[in-house]
Amino acid sequence: MSSVFPASAQVGIWFEVRKQGKHLCCSNRTYQEKILTKSETKPDKENSRDRKAGKATIPHLKPPEESLEVEVRKEKNPIKRFFKILGPGLITGASDDDPSGIGTYAQAGAALGYSCLWLALITFPMMWTIQFICAKVGMVTGMGLSRVLQRHYSRPLLYLMVIGLTLANTINAGVDIGAIAAAINLLVPVPITAMIVPITLIILVLQIWGSYRMIANVFKWLTLALFAYILSAFFARPDWLPVLKGTLVPTISFDSNFLTILVAVLGTTITPYLFFWQANHEVEEEISMGRRSLQQRKGATKGELKYANVDVATGMLFSNVVMYFIILATAATLHQGGKTDIQSATEAAEALRPLAGNAAYVLLALGLIGAGFLCVPILTGSSAYAIAEALGWKHGLDEKPRRAKLFYGVIAASTLVGMLINFVGINPIRALFWTAVINGFLAPPVLVVLMSVANNKKVLGKHVNGRLTNIMGWLTTILMFAAALALVLTWGK
Repeated sequence: MSSVFPASAQVGIWFEVRKQGKHLCCSNRTYQEKILTKSETKPDKENSRDRKAGKATIPHLKPPEESLEVEVRKEKNPIKRFFKILGPGLITGASDDDPSGIGTYAQAGAALGYSCLWLALITFPMMWTIQFICAKVGMVTGMGLSRVLQRHYSRPLLYLMVIGLTLANTINAGVDIGAIAAAINLLVPVPITAMIVPITLIILVLQIWGSYRMIANVFKWLTLALFAYILSAFFARPDWLPVLKGTLVPTISFDSNFLTILVAVLGTTITPYLFFWQANHEVEEEISMGRRSLQQRKGATKGELKYANVDVATGMLFSNVVMYFIILATAATLHQGGKTDIQSATEAAEALRPLAGNAAYVLLALGLIGAGFLCVPILTGSSAYAIAEALGWKHGLDEKPRRAKLFYGVIAASTLVGMLINFVGINPIRALFWTAVINGFLAPPVLVVLMSVANNKKVLGKHVNGRLTNIMGWLTTILMFAAALALVLTWGK
């Protein structure tokens, strides 16, 4: 699959990682406190001069034996070494395939058939570039994206972004909770409404009372559920010659049906909640390694950035492979069978049953359940991080609820409000439409600000974007502006 990524963008991202300056990080808090002495660190005046010059001050000197870098270097088995690297990037990529996203991809396959498979290829380099920038911001600054914006950019702009993000995420989370219940109902004859509250409580218990490390491990295992979509495509028995043509030869139309689906796919794939979650997840990883203070987290080594890049690339590739096979499965069955108008992922699963058999039906239902349990906490968590950092609250999934009441209060409120969407008669398809509208207009300005951060030496020092990363980042931003304009032009058509 690596061959589908444009060489220029690939070289640009890897070149940027290789050119980063050297320093070593420490993953043990006690060890850090022991080595951070005047004899081993720069004098305060020198640090002050570095900050004024826009250089990142590196407080950690040498990694102890249990650091990720050391573990990866010691591991001789290349497969085990690769899996040690995977973390925030993999989870973020998998969370992009939430039930509403799965429904969007299924709609694309049903409506357009194999002719839209190429969308999975062109969005991969865009996602990789943007999410690596978000990861880099979190690792180098030691802060989440919202806190970086709060410190260096216009607060009114930040507050508008946070409000839009929270609205979209809450609606999306509510629809995803309903989708989990509907998917369970496909396998077990339990009324959908009877499962809404238990599902919500399970998600809240995991987020509020689980440790960060436990939550991260649960998320990693839930990513396996998405393999169900890859397997289901083979049960659909596609015609591989048209598949190859639809993958490699872009088909573009300017009718409202194609433009609406294009906007929906882009809005679901490159979405603001992933930007905020990626940066904060990187910060949480550092905190879990003992870097509790901001000063301890500042800076990133060449090795850390290299491993983060591999992690992000893997996560985004996995996300787009799943997207590709969802489109493929529905194109091979629903589109070929003449059913071109579906409204949800569960409807797609039901429609696939007579065409692709029980195996594909069960796999799609299981994938939907796993994807929902993975994505709802990330949606509400992303909102909570953004609000808490913008307002200066204590936050973090490793914090006890009594120490971060407002942070967990936002998670609970967002989840519960989302849950209520399933009881007040709001049409979930209309709700998802408005989520797409909000994200469609929110993503372009967020991307502009993100690219500004990525080129600001006062924020990232020598870790600012390289030329080719900038080219891909700005192309993505322009395309998202074009998608927002297309959304306006096709409104009501």
